[in-house]
Order: sequence, then structure tokens, then C-alpha cells
Amino acid sequence: MAISSPSYPPHTDGPRPVWWRREWVRHGALAGLLALSGVVILALVRRQTGTEGFLVGLGLAVVPVPWLIAAFRWLDRVRPGPWRNLLFAFAWGACAAALIAIVANSFATHWIATATADPSGADTLGATVIAPVVEESAKAAAVLLVFVFRRRDFTGPVGGAAIAGVTATGFAFTENILYLGNAFGTDQSIGTSGIVSVTAATFFVRGVMSPFAHPLFTVFTGIGFGLAALPRSRRLRVLFPVGGLLLAMGMHALWNGSAAFGQFGFLVVYGGFMAPAFGLLAWLLIRSRQRELRVAREELPVYVYAGWLAPAEPFALGSLRARRLARDHARRFLGGRPAARAVVHYETTATELALLRHRARAGRIGPDFATREHQLLTALWRTRASSRPALEYAAHITAPPPAPVTYWQRYGHPAPPYAGYNPYRT
Repeated sequence: MAISSPSYPPHTDGPRPVWWRREWVRHGALAGLLALSGVVILALVRRQTGTEGFLVGLGLAVVPVPWLIAAFRWLDRVRPGPWRNLLFAFAWGACAAALIAIVANSFATHWIATATADPSGADTLGATVIAPVVEESAKAAAVLLVFVFRRRDFTGPVGGAAIAGVTATGFAFTENILYLGNAFGTDQSIGTSGIVSVTAATFFVRGVMSPFAHPLFTVFTGIGFGLAALPRSRRLRVLFPVGGLLLAMGMHALWNGSAAFGQFGFLVVYGGFMAPAFGLLAWLLIRSRQRELRVAREELPVYVYAGWLAPAEPFALGSLRARRLARDHARRFLGGRPAARAVVHYETTATELALLRHRARAGRIGPDFATREHQLLTALWRTRASSRPALEYAAHITAPPPAPVTYWQRYGHPAPPYAGYNPYRT
């Protein structure tokens, strides 16, 4: 894996695509589809809850959304994907996936009730079997679209989890409008209000105790696609997404079926399974993020020797604190938000380069390694002027202090046998 010296590749323009393959046409069609889905799903929800219930549900449902999106963005901050992917994921979950789910669930439940003449059994079957399959498949479609059309932005399990989690956050947002709006309608009919109201209880369960439920289910689908994005055999690239989707469906079914475990079934499933699964999954994803930082520290020094990177950069790029300081320094002293965005792009590109080389040394890379490596190096070289000073500053601030030099080390003498002896130590 020889490394060439810094240079600029020749720029060539390829043939222009036909009109329906142009990027603005695809983006416009997708935005129109999502907007139409949003209008239809909001109209359906307002029809079920009434205008006043819809507004109350909307105001309460939006409360956990910023915190969940911030959590997934924080999780993915080593190699953050573009905001347009997260915006698409949220819009798909809130509009398209929610519309698919409400139509398909209603149709399936009505068909089962008509065929079996057992409405209560149809509701139970719809909640525990139909809804998990329909809803997780609808949310997985967003992850699949990003995986197919934005493959380069699909950076691995952590990136897949972020996209899936934001998709599920959008879906839960629309679903919460419906549940909270209906709860408000119930309060209006029975005359309850305040902390003892059905609305308050519904918000506590869905917005305080379990806002992570839908994201937790769909994150398994995102992890499956993230593993499939890594160079592996074709069989594993199929098995990982399918396995993640099936696991998401299974957890969703267990959550919806918690009422079957008795009066305290919800608390049993929540405390005994969902909360521990959430904690374990968060720990695994954070460990995966720490691994990416370690790979950056270990793989990037080779590019220092070749002249592509400055000596302090591998240390700074392998530390979350140094990365944050570099962004802050660039924003305050080197050009404001554009400079900070340039540093983020530089950090993301360098991390992708380190992981590419790590996979190549492990023998898990295709024949396009040299081309991709040169693309990433060129991207770093073009933005080095605005990003390198910030990273060098951050490395200087966060570098550990040098070890003290003893008298015998300074003059090249071996350490005496009593070095480190403390006569006051017991």
C-alpha cells in the first residue's frame, strides 16, 4: 500500500445524465412525495383527534424530538453524516412511514375482524403481529434508500443506527400526535384535566418513560445495514439487514404484547427487557465509536511520514475533546461557522481514510482502494489551510504533559537501582 506525495488529480467532466436522472429532479420528486404524504397523514390524524386534540397532541409530541435527534447526532459525531440524510430520515418516518402504517394497520385489523367476527381478537393480533411487521418495514425503507443512494454516507453500524433512530423518531412523533390527541378527546368527554388526566398519563408513558421505544426497535435495522456497508461476503450483506429487521420486529411485538403478561406486564417488559437492552445497545455503539477514534490514532501517522498530514493531526483526530476544541477554535478565530464546518468535513474525511486503510490492512477491501484513498487524501489536502491550524491548536491544548526528565536520563546514565524508592512508603 504505497502512498504517493500530495498532488492534485486532473478534473474531468463526465457526460451529462438524462433529465430524469439528474439530482435536482430526484430530490424534487422525493420532496413532493414526502410533502404529499405529510399532508395526507396530518389530515387523517386531525380527522381522528379533532382540531383541538390535534393541536394539543402536536405541542406535546414535539417535546422529546429535539433530545432524541441530538442524542443520535452526538452518537454519530466521529463521522457525522450530512444533515440532509437526517432530514430525509425524519420526514420519511413522520410522513411516509406513518401513512403506510396507519393505512395498512387499519385495513389489516378491519379485515381480520370481519373474517373472524372477533373485534377484540383482531385488535390484539393487529397490535402484536401486524403492526410490528408493517411499521418496522415502513421505517426500514428509509434506511434502505439511504443505503442504496447515499452509500458513501453510510459509514458503518453507528451511522446506520443514527439514520434508523432519526427515522423512528419521526415515526414516533406522528404516532404520539395521534395518541395524545385521542387522550385529550377522552379527557374532554369524561371531564378530567391536570395531572390526573388521560393526556398527562399518556404523555408520561410515551414522552418521558419510553421515548426511545421506536428508535430502539429500528436501530437494530440500522445496525444491520451498517454492517452490510462494510466489505464482506455477499451473503452477509443480505443476512445482516434481514436479521436486524427481524430483530426489530420481534422487539416491537414484545413491547406491544406486554399487556398479555398481566396487570404489570408493561413494567415487567420495560424494566426487565427494554431498559437493559437500551443500555446495552448504547454501550456497544459508544464502544464502536471509540474504536473508530483508536483506528484514527493508529492508522493516520503513516500519512504524516508521507507529507499529507501534520505531525499533531493523528492525535487530535483520535480525541473527541480535541475535535471539539478544533471546531470551536475555527468558529471563533478562523472564519466563523464556515470554518467550523470545514473542520468537521476534514475530521470526517480523515476518519474515513483511517478506517479505509485499516480495512485494507485486514484484507477486507476491494480493488478500488487506491482510487478511494487518493480521493480522500485530495479532499484533505484541499482544505488543509483552513483546518490544520485549528487541529494543531487543539492538539497543543489536549496533549498530555511530557514525562519529567531525570538527571541520569538527561546525561545518558542508566537509572540507579534505588530510583523510585520512597523511604516514607509503608
